Amino acid sequence: MDPLIVADVGGTYARVALVHVAPGRAPEVVAFHRHACAEYPSLAAILRDFADGQGASGQSRRAVVAIAGLLDGDTLVNSNLPWPVSLESTRLAAGLEELRLINDFEAVAHAMPYLDPGKLSALSGDAEHSFQWPALVLGPGTGLGAALRFEGGARPVLASEVGHSALAAGNALELDILRLLMARWPHVDNERVLSGSGLMNLYPCLCELRGVAPRWNTTEQLIAAAQTGEDALAVECMEVFCAWLGSLVGDLAIAFGAKSVYLAGGISGHIDGFLRRGGFQARYLNKGVLSEVLRHTPVWRVDHGQLGVIGAAVWYAEEGITE
Repeated sequence: MDPLIVADVGGTYARVALVHVAPGRAPEVVAFHRHACAEYPSLAAILRDFADGQGASGQSRRAVVAIAGLLDGDTLVNSNLPWPVSLESTRLAAGLEELRLINDFEAVAHAMPYLDPGKLSALSGDAEHSFQWPALVLGPGTGLGAALRFEGGARPVLASEVGHSALAAGNALELDILRLLMARWPHVDNERVLSGSGLMNLYPCLCELRGVAPRWNTTEQLIAAAQTGEDALAVECMEVFCAWLGSLVGDLAIAFGAKSVYLAGGISGHIDGFLRRGGFQARYLNKGVLSEVLRHTPVWRVDHGQLGVIGAAVWYAEEGITE
């Protein structure tokens, strides 16, 4: 088959690759580039720019895009992208014969069998990796995504929009934060706090509760200040974030009956040290009578990297071609 253009598009970056695909074989990435979404007027512009840069405009007229959101008819429902996405308009503007969309974390879940165990790091449970199904795959990036991966079957992945389900508080501080957020929004979902953009909702709330003026205006500044330890409130913000995330991960593992958990997403790698301080694991395991069950449900952190691209290519080769 001619090479396929494959993209993994989040609210901040689009990772685009030229890939050779075939059913039953691992995808072969022959070119890869990361694009800043805000620098382009549309998804079509990113796809065209990549194809032109690789000299692929004439040889590849098919593309599959893993993208945050939910396709409703021709329109992608998403709150984190810098531009609207119409499937048919994007296909035409990008000069493609075929364009398929798949949820970004659904794609990451499709990539699970192709993980390199040597690149995983344990956050809870056994340090020695083995695949245990079903596997919960989730992570905070610009938003919050999640999917469930089964060992096999006609539909091995269950997609999810758990980022838009209601955020649950687990202690007095989180209740105070939730009250402040509910004064701004009638529905406070998980990614209002547990995402990169959510950190910039959490931080001002903590500042208000502590009677301190905010110092940082971006997620990058906030994480950097926490990592250096120069701002105690930035450190507290990371600790609250990681503990709250651990609580949600435990809830989802119970709800889905997961036997293992993989934490991906663009934020996870930047806050690895805070994820290991103990708050994440303590809240993950704090589930009453099911705490012991979760002790046997390992959590692994995995670098997002090219997972979305690989997974979208796998989906296209195994399912998308025949649909």
